[in-house]
Amino acid sequence: MLEPDTSRTFAGTPTKLPSGHPSVASGKIGVLLVNLGTPDGTDYWSMRRYLKEFLSDRRVIETSRLIWWPILNLIVLTRRPTSSGKAYDLIWNRELDESPLRTITRSQAEILGERLASAAPNLLVDWAMRYGNPSIPSRLEALQTAGCERILVFPLYPQYAAATTATVNDKAFEALMKMRWQPAVRTVPAYHDDPAYIEALARSLEKHVAELPFEPEVVIASFHGLPKEYLDKGDPYHCHASKTARLLRDALGWDKDRLLLTFQSRFGRAEWLQPYTDKTVERLAREGVRRLAVVTPGFVADCVETLEEIAEQNREIFLEHGGEQFAAIPCLNDSAEGMAVIEAVVRRELGGWI
Repeated sequence: MLEPDTSRTFAGTPTKLPSGHPSVASGKIGVLLVNLGTPDGTDYWSMRRYLKEFLSDRRVIETSRLIWWPILNLIVLTRRPTSSGKAYDLIWNRELDESPLRTITRSQAEILGERLASAAPNLLVDWAMRYGNPSIPSRLEALQTAGCERILVFPLYPQYAAATTATVNDKAFEALMKMRWQPAVRTVPAYHDDPAYIEALARSLEKHVAELPFEPEVVIASFHGLPKEYLDKGDPYHCHASKTARLLRDALGWDKDRLLLTFQSRFGRAEWLQPYTDKTVERLAREGVRRLAVVTPGFVADCVETLEEIAEQNREIFLEHGGEQFAAIPCLNDSAEGMAVIEAVVRRELGGWI
């Protein structure tokens, strides 16, 4: 994926290596885009491997191991791979035999590399998944082997949460702990209120709503949920999501009744951040809303949570309870709007390096 450059530089100046010195690539700067993750396939064992890695992360599930391990291994990993596999199978990219999240994240990295090539010819852009493949350690190693002495790790989450942004950083620094020669590393902070991000969301939403065959009475801004306990412990995710929704509403010139904030994808019996997306969709239908659209600002790329949970499950809920027209608005993905955000954030965070 990445070819090493064997030229040696010091402080940007080429130097001559002593005779017999091993070839060492250097002088490069790396950018690593990281998204949540993806199974390698939709079969039982591929899903089980992926779910085990994901649900074994202490940042994701903070329940005591004495309680969680029996539940995970005896119940969750016995039943959930089959149901999750069916959900992934509905949205699977048959052409490339991979999940849409992997396809889109790869494309984002390729486009970003092309956009920055002229401004920073010594820049290499790669991508990884926190769970599944390609792994963070493998791509950090590849960047270092290719000569990257400085690496920007970009967790692709606009809103910070310990279960997303922090666990990406954990994995990256865990990999650094095993390196004899560590590159210098920066990580990208949350950008939930970045003007470029809000502008991209507003323009993308306006464009897709204008293309619909109906005018939504209400638009839901659905964010991935977290257990309420994490908020109580000090996680800023709820505040970040709320601010994104507020700024998006302001950018559109809409009132609170036109753009609603909700949280999706809850798991288990504990209370999660509310209001819940599925319950809100049902309530709106019961109250007489007939035309509804859902946008997912917290997801940088379409995935099973947007393409199956929102576009399929919540559509069914809405129609079953009296709704008539439903639309799931695409994520920013690798669109012009989406890439403008990623590029703006990367250029800012590379300040002083390029």
